Amino acid sequence: MITRRAAGIGAATSLAIAAIPKPSAAAAEAEAIELPAPSQTGGKPLMEALALRRSIRAYAIKPLPLQLLSDLLWAANGISRVAEGGRTAPYWRHIMVLDTYAAMADGVWLYDPTAHRLLRHLREDIRADTGLQDFVGGAPLNLIYVAHGERMRDISPQERRFFASVDTGFIGQNVYLFCASEGLATVFRGAVPYEKLEKTLRLPAEQFVTFAQTVGYSAT
Repeated sequence: MITRRAAGIGAATSLAIAAIPKPSAAAAEAEAIELPAPSQTGGKPLMEALALRRSIRAYAIKPLPLQLLSDLLWAANGISRVAEGGRTAPYWRHIMVLDTYAAMADGVWLYDPTAHRLLRHLREDIRADTGLQDFVGGAPLNLIYVAHGERMRDISPQERRFFASVDTGFIGQNVYLFCASEGLATVFRGAVPYEKLEKTLRLPAEQFVTFAQTVGYSAT
């Protein structure tokens, strides 16, 4: 059983890169992006962020700065209580079953909340494959939420998807509130070509995509 204390991905050699959308040759070969420490203060008051929360489906091609990407991923499902491994979002039975992948112009990255960094997963730009709407291919960031069914052994496949979807909803709302606070656009998406995307991501048989979420600057 994977608990809060054992949910981390583990250490690996990292190489920082400075530009996400148009990486240099050296950055393009990087296997990890060391994210700057997240800013855990500031932002709009909660009630104001709730009032501003909305879904947007038209995105500018402007990339997210690295610090903003760092803050976003931490807000989504980062470690907020280091001593116990607590997350910014609640999760099922204290078992971490979800991974967050970031599909960007330079490939797909897996968010490692323990080290607060991105680990390269694929080099291909698969943004257009993360959804059924045209806007996903041009948006700077598509988050893909992937569940580990193998960590939910004592329940049925239907229950696995149900509880993983609930956990994904918590994360998605964190992203909504962060985006509302920071002037970003986002939309939580169920219109996903699930089987195709799972094959594109080369997921093991018992892992599955729950939802996706687009993030960027509004084009409207």
